[in-house]
Amino acid sequence: MSSTLSTKTTTQTTSTNFTSSVSISPTPTTLTTSTTSTTTNIKPCCACPETKRNRDQCIFETGDEEKCKDLIEAHKACMRNLGFNI
Repeated sequence: MSSTLSTKTTTQTTSTNFTSSVSISPTPTTLTTSTTSTTTNIKPCCACPETKRNRDQCIFETGDEEKCKDLIEAHKACMRNLGFNI
């Protein structure tokens, strides 16, 4: 009598979803004349990567948006300069 042993390998993926109370408008508004035409195609998720990275890192490390208020405001100002309605 022979028997066949089969093994099943599964891969488990873990996803972490970080959220904050900072909201960003999903669509850009009309751009002002001071911005270049290349900013019209920027999506909110890709705009201002430096200020976004600094803001997110501060919130992640401290867990307190009040301590990161200056970085949050800097990111909002950057987004507004690109024509997003924040």
